[in-house]
Amino acid sequence: MSSPKTATEMLKVLWSEKYFVEWRKYSAVVDELSKRHYHFSDPELGMALKRASHLTRKGKRMQFEYIQKYPYTEEKSNGP
Repeated sequence: MSSPKTATEMLKVLWSEKYFVEWRKYSAVVDELSKRHYHFSDPELGMALKRASHLTRKGKRMQFEYIQKYPYTEEKSNGP
């Protein structure tokens, strides 16, 4: 896998590494990404978390927590 370039791609990497098997606060996600030298804007990361079909969230705005809806599986290609 090539190096992730967007917040959406990086969230899929964290999901594949089972990062979201426990509830994670927004700030914890930011900290984890920072440790890996990824620094996304709040709007970009917030929108990626909101749109991630593999995650669900609870809480109030600015206090959301996220967890996976189902375990990560490799995407299957439709090629021969």
